Amino acid sequence: MFKFTKRYRYQPLGQNHLPKFGIRHWQVIVLFILVFLAYGVRVTLSVAIVSMTDPTASSNPNVPTYPEWKDRSIVLSAFFWGYVIPQVVAGWLSSRYGAKWFLIGAMGSCGTMCLLLPIMADAFGSKGVMINRAIQGFCQGFIFPSTHFVLSQWVPPDERSRSGTFVYAAGPFGTVVGMLATGAISASWAGWPLVFYIYGGASLAWCVLSAILSFNSPADHPRIGDAERFYVENSLGHTEGKVVHTTPWKRIVTSLPVWAILISHIGQNWGFWTLMTEIPTYMSDVMEFEIKSNSILSALPYFVLWVLSFGMSFTSDMLISKGLLKVGSARKVFNSIGLIIPAIALIFLGLTPADEPKRAVIFLVIAVGFNAGIFCGFNVNHVDISPNHAGTLMGITNGISNITGIVAPMLVQFLVTNEKDAGQWKVIFFIAAAIYMVANTFFVIFGSGEVQEWNESFEEREKRNKAP
Repeated sequence: MFKFTKRYRYQPLGQNHLPKFGIRHWQVIVLFILVFLAYGVRVTLSVAIVSMTDPTASSNPNVPTYPEWKDRSIVLSAFFWGYVIPQVVAGWLSSRYGAKWFLIGAMGSCGTMCLLLPIMADAFGSKGVMINRAIQGFCQGFIFPSTHFVLSQWVPPDERSRSGTFVYAAGPFGTVVGMLATGAISASWAGWPLVFYIYGGASLAWCVLSAILSFNSPADHPRIGDAERFYVENSLGHTEGKVVHTTPWKRIVTSLPVWAILISHIGQNWGFWTLMTEIPTYMSDVMEFEIKSNSILSALPYFVLWVLSFGMSFTSDMLISKGLLKVGSARKVFNSIGLIIPAIALIFLGLTPADEPKRAVIFLVIAVGFNAGIFCGFNVNHVDISPNHAGTLMGITNGISNITGIVAPMLVQFLVTNEKDAGQWKVIFFIAAAIYMVANTFFVIFGSGEVQEWNESFEEREKRNKAP
């Protein structure tokens, strides 16, 4: 039996009432764990490399160290050598074949390389770590495009900001845990290699969990209730199950809203990865914090980012659902919070002298913490403007923007010739602030919250309009 409603075409009645916590939420939780572990794997080396190159970092003299490494920033950038390669293809593959097994294969391979990193460091030095991290990056290049596709199949529009933020905010949460755990373990008797064994094993365990719980869409799930399936599919317009959509490449490339997301994504990643990879070194060499304090203070900004992300996501959804802001306006407001406030904080951070570490920490917390606004800004905007091609769009913007993960640390290597010189770090912070401001300005002018015409082909649109 079905009831016609104003919002959805049909809604089943009877025993299968819509659950408050349903199958769609389990998909979101599995993605949360995935992103949590992925960011943990990414950030471990940023902290561990301090102890990997310092013979006094661990209380165990048998822990291997490599003080001769003079290419730390290049080692840290190696992850992105591989990361940028599969992005567009990953989004396209997910849209055609589903994301489940691509994610499991990618995370399984990444976890295996994580387990092998200490061995490769010992056998091949910094070059071995670069190769290992490049392979890890290639594997993780499948994660965000595929995750975006899963969200586009499982998350109704009214839950988009909350669910999207919950999943992607797992990144800063994973950063917090990864930095704290890496700092504590690296300074312990076990030493830095244990960090990579833990994260490698956890990544393989996630693959087992995902194989059991994850499904590409409600239509593929064998145990989802009728009410929840209709709720999700009708709210997203997926009334005919899985449909393979032809990708309108030319329309995508010439779309200003897509360019707005791309430019904003580039600006965000430049600042984010500059800080992510270099904060531990800055804390150690300029502010002279030892490894345990370094990891705690390096993690603090990302903890604030994680906390603020939830408040901003609920506020964004509330403003949209109550009609106080249109989707596009809400995205621009929160994107501005996420980029302009951090830009101002980075300017003040650059002006902070080396003998005022507390002031520097405050500005770092503001610069990273308020970056939470982007989760309700450009980061979910792919799904707003084209639900059918969200994975492909994320692949495009995430792939191109993460080239900054290679360029930004290499720029640090080039400009910061003396890592203890606060004046040289000031240039790095000023560059990031300027890029933040330019990127947000472009998004505010050209961004959109409306579904674009090219989201569907003419034939698909005609067929949908003729449906009873």
